[in-house]
Amino acid sequence: MDLPCRPRDDGLDLYVRLTPKSSKDELGGVEASADGKIYLKARVRAVPEKGAANTALEKLVAKSLGVPATTVQVVAGGTARLKTVRISGEPPMLHQKLEQTLSR
Repeated sequence: MDLPCRPRDDGLDLYVRLTPKSSKDELGGVEASADGKIYLKARVRAVPEKGAANTALEKLVAKSLGVPATTVQVVAGGTARLKTVRISGEPPMLHQKLEQTLSR
């Protein structure tokens, strides 16, 4: 399975399509956009005001991957649906955790 991420020296950049104001917080599957880029679908209950949805996304990714919340940060797409989430840590370990999370 292709994963919607890119390894970095100090972690992983994860590409996410976020839907705020959902009925629950969850990571969905992987989908491709019209231009062929792949994204992880995510839904959060938070509203997209004052960064609440981004904060909820950071917490959801951290909890889902079993990493500290302080290692997860939205670094691009702050006000857009398509976001880049940077996860600090060992890239091979993070990649494996992401694969395991998405295979559930």
